[in-house]
Amino acid sequence: MKPLQSRPAPGEALPAPLPLPPRALLAPAAVPAAAHPSAELWAGLHLPGLADARRLEELATQMHAFTPRVSLEPPDGLTLEVRGSLHLFEGVAGLRTRVLAHCEAQGQPAVLSFAPTPLAALVAARAGKSLAVLSHAQLTGQLSALPLSVLRWPQPVVERLQRTGVRTVGAALRLPRAGFARRFGAAQLATLDALTSSTRAVRRLFRPRERFRRRHELTCEISSHEWLMNAFVPMLGELEQFLRARGSGVMQLECRLLHRQGQATRCQLELAAPACAAAQLAALLRVRLEALPLPEPVRALELRAATLLPRTERARSLWQPGEHGGSAGAEAHELIERLHARLGSGAVHGLALLDGHRPECAWTLSAPPPLARHGPLCGITVPAGPRPLWLLKQPQPLPVRDGLPQRRGPLNLLSEPERIESGWWDGGDVARDYYTACDPHGVRLWVFRERGRPHGWFLHGIFG
Repeated sequence: MKPLQSRPAPGEALPAPLPLPPRALLAPAAVPAAAHPSAELWAGLHLPGLADARRLEELATQMHAFTPRVSLEPPDGLTLEVRGSLHLFEGVAGLRTRVLAHCEAQGQPAVLSFAPTPLAALVAARAGKSLAVLSHAQLTGQLSALPLSVLRWPQPVVERLQRTGVRTVGAALRLPRAGFARRFGAAQLATLDALTSSTRAVRRLFRPRERFRRRHELTCEISSHEWLMNAFVPMLGELEQFLRARGSGVMQLECRLLHRQGQATRCQLELAAPACAAAQLAALLRVRLEALPLPEPVRALELRAATLLPRTERARSLWQPGEHGGSAGAEAHELIERLHARLGSGAVHGLALLDGHRPECAWTLSAPPPLARHGPLCGITVPAGPRPLWLLKQPQPLPVRDGLPQRRGPLNLLSEPERIESGWWDGGDVARDYYTACDPHGVRLWVFRERGRPHGWFLHGIFG
């Protein structure tokens, strides 16, 4: 076997040295900032005509659906750091389409620009330019033609610059720094530095409120359930945006119908799993409102969601429920929610196992289980024998003829006895032998025979 490396023979020339690697490979830090995967990319969102601070906060909350780093730029702007979100929206073009479509759906005109610094992205959007500047090397050239008004400096400063012939951002960037700061102020020089600075931007991030509450004053008093539902629909749309921005859902939703006199009429929605879709909530609220009597006309509406819960999107089965093993879990929970809405939360219950052997003490009523819970409860064992779907509240005595229990004729015992002896510690001592039986009409029954005298037979349940 030839060695990988050997010493040269006497008189043999040394092998040529390997070529040096490129300088960029030896010094990764020298790669331009725009090409570095950790470099920031900011989106500046200009919202023409917006002057309401509360509305600006609402839009900032909704922008959390695209990135967690959102900053307010009052009175009519937002900045978003989007480098980590680009792969989720198919790049800059896809993200631009989604953000502008969202603003259009909210009835708010918007201009969106991208740049390596937040201020550069924002001033480009203020100028009405839909730029996508991805590197610092292109930044100065793209900003040079923008008018000074996009910087929103004090008007006296802008007028003094214009009298000296400086009318664009590029002309201001070319002025000597020391002289500019002395004549026009250090704050304006800091603004120019922030436009093109390659250092990481420090912005105060906006933190959305964690409780949702909206109030809507009606233009006239309303008694129609259909018109009330139409007024609730936009509020539910706002709730969906609020929840999606936080990756959350609600399992309880409170609606209040306010009247001119008297107390508000309350309408409570109960869900089986955390939800945020406005269409789903509207369908349930419609059912609930139809069953709600109104003591007098309604003049205002309130929608409240106090408790937010983590929400996980679940993949739906390829098959229909019951087909090729398709799960019916989601459909079952939708049915529970509709029953809650129509009948009220106090009329819908689930069943839970208890750690007991006596059939009448082995279960209890509970709230319908949420979607996230599956499988048997810890510490509960599965019953040894079959149990009927319909368990009688009190066992019914059966007549006996020739030693066999009777119900519309003699019963045919189909199983071996299952002995249950329990309850001696709480005064409810039982000692029974249970059987699966069949009556002459083919109905399967669950019966038992007392082990103690007088050895009576009883009907305790009916199989479905």
